[in-house]
Amino acid sequence: MSDEMTFIPRPYAAAEIEAEMGPAAPFDAAERAAVYRAIYTRRDVRNEFLPDDVPQELLMRILDAAHHAPSVGFMQPWNFVVIRDAAVRGAVHEAFLRGMSTEEQMLAPERRGQYRNLKLEGILKAPVNICVTCDRRRHGETGLGRTQQPNTDLLSTACAVQNLWLAARVEGVGVGWVSILQESDLRSILGIPEEIAVVAYLCVGFVDRAYRKPELEVKRWASRLPLETLVFADQWGRACTFTKPP
Repeated sequence: MSDEMTFIPRPYAAAEIEAEMGPAAPFDAAERAAVYRAIYTRRDVRNEFLPDDVPQELLMRILDAAHHAPSVGFMQPWNFVVIRDAAVRGAVHEAFLRGMSTEEQMLAPERRGQYRNLKLEGILKAPVNICVTCDRRRHGETGLGRTQQPNTDLLSTACAVQNLWLAARVEGVGVGWVSILQESDLRSILGIPEEIAVVAYLCVGFVDRAYRKPELEVKRWASRLPLETLVFADQWGRACTFTKPP
């Protein structure tokens, strides 16, 4: 069943709106450095999880950060299925192995050995898994801001994933995004209704070490693209001259 909600706006006075306004000054140097540190040191964790459980209070802090993500039309389309049960995680892991086998066969033969050595072990090793979903009917067929770009609900849910990831990094908690899964398998295992979209399956747990650079870069699977090749000025493809960040 959809979590569709109906909100009836009430009249408001200009003074009420003004009272809700607050300062929006830049962060000071230490605060700014902390935010950028979280962004630049966030990693997709695959095999470095510790066995220690994630306390519920800490987990709810991280989920609350996710719940404060931006969403188009303030639709807040997300739900979070928190999975601790070993049997459920085992079923998801079996689905993952099937997906991994299929994906491996799609790779060029010379990359298959490297693929098998990536050690994608988070589903069982992390004490907590989280499936992030999107209720596409939460505010009706359209919702504010969706009439011209209907996928903004999915994009908003992806913002919640990013918030969750950064909050986890601040707490010393690692997160790994498992994409080698069939949505139909997750629906069956977790009992997710057909009208609910599956956006992300995350492995969550404490870590005490992490790669200084993305693991796939360290293991030479891919490298970070130069920013200057991705920024255009005014028109697609028109090079933009700018100073590269330090």
